[in-house]
Amino acid sequence: MARGVPVACSNASSLPEVAGDAALLFDPHDQSEIAAALRRVLDDRELRERLRARGEARARQFSWERAADLTLASYRRALDAGSA
Repeated sequence: MARGVPVACSNASSLPEVAGDAALLFDPHDQSEIAAALRRVLDDRELRERLRARGEARARQFSWERAADLTLASYRRALDAGSA
């Protein structure tokens, strides 16, 4: 996503949460569904462009700086709860 490439990925585990609406999701246990998703990404120019644009925006939400900010905020909430 960060490289501007449209993404098709598994709908299992945490991938849907990470990908959001920026990826075409498929059942990783269904070969025909995987093939169909890849075929759609390759054949549908409009879908490819939409996923590419959404993916770049989505990837910007996952930075080391944001992770550090959220971790610090979590620690602060835990400390505040402990002093209450």
